[in-house]
Amino acid sequence: MISEFLISVILLLLLGVYLGEDFIFKVIYLLAGAYLAGAWWSKKSFAKIRFTRHYENRVFLNEVIPVTIEISNQSWLPLLWVKLQESIPADLSLDRNIQRVVGLGPHATTQVQYRLLAHRRGYYRIGPLSASSGDLLGFFKDQRRSDEGGYLTVYPQIVPLRQVKLPSFSPMGALRHTQPIYEDPSRIRNKRDYLVGDSLRRVDWKASAAVGRLQVKQFEPSIALETSIFLNLHASEYPQRHRLDTSELAIVVAASLANWISAQKEAVGLITNGVDPLSEITTNLDPAEATDKVFQAIPTARGSRQLMRILDVLARVQLGETLPAAERLRQEYAKLSWGTTLILVCGHMDDALFEELFQLRQVGLNVVLVLVGRIPNFGRVRRRASTFHFPLYSILTIKDLDMWRF
Repeated sequence: MISEFLISVILLLLLGVYLGEDFIFKVIYLLAGAYLAGAWWSKKSFAKIRFTRHYENRVFLNEVIPVTIEISNQSWLPLLWVKLQESIPADLSLDRNIQRVVGLGPHATTQVQYRLLAHRRGYYRIGPLSASSGDLLGFFKDQRRSDEGGYLTVYPQIVPLRQVKLPSFSPMGALRHTQPIYEDPSRIRNKRDYLVGDSLRRVDWKASAAVGRLQVKQFEPSIALETSIFLNLHASEYPQRHRLDTSELAIVVAASLANWISAQKEAVGLITNGVDPLSEITTNLDPAEATDKVFQAIPTARGSRQLMRILDVLARVQLGETLPAAERLRQEYAKLSWGTTLILVCGHMDDALFEELFQLRQVGLNVVLVLVGRIPNFGRVRRRASTFHFPLYSILTIKDLDMWRF
């Protein structure tokens, strides 16, 4: 456009010299003034534009996310037009083409709105926003500017669970238990008459004085769960044909169990050998580098903030050729306290992994196996789990989680 403008001015100048008409020179002056004023105006006003993006950056699956881009002109010069184009992931788009053209007066603000749909769990980049502007006559249209964008975390599906039976060696917890060996002295159920053999520590002296005979406290049985969920996402340990679907099911199982344990006000942690996509690596890793590319283990803790930490990891973790499950367990088990329940969620079991789990139980950990998808030689795996006395659950589809829902 600038070259065409210069050619036009030169032709007018030659024509004015040839004809000797003052009117032609006045037109040239007007065009040159418009050109210079437009260049200055467009540059000054566009430099004062600010973009702010507003949206919820953590959402659950299938939520609709309204996004608002606020464009403000912080200059006293009006911005005649600005063209905006937003980059969004295809998996999240509800509006196919996010393009708008707006104008802004001095110190004015306007908004552009669109929606996203959280189709799939993941960690997504929203933006960057590209903007272009120019002058009224169209001499300048090449000014472009992009913001850095933001990120959106879509949590995996969480199936609400109600009854999950997990073993524990730790009494004095929040979960009721059927075995009186796990009585919690902080939870008094009722009182009864003293019987020979009862400990004097159980005697309620005030109640005994009131009724005139010895009364003994009875406590509610309970256990305390300190649970670490091990999510195996070593790609080779999932059947290749159904690898993606089965690993996604494993993530749903891990998220649902973590949510249930946290809802019971018990401590929960997470260990995984999955890949962190923020590490900017390929899916095939040298074993010497694999440890640095997986997520750091999340130690067991209570509370909603702990659950959010776990869900943040489960939102973006990916399959990868990292450390096999047995090797990753070997790295982390020493950090778990005695009596911790370790839930292994995986799509594969072999002798090496069974031997490692047996060693974990020898040092005081409870092991629970949750196998997802179709496991080759499942009958043999079930017999070995029975030999080692490991509780075993098989989850073929998400509907199988109903066994813990009702």
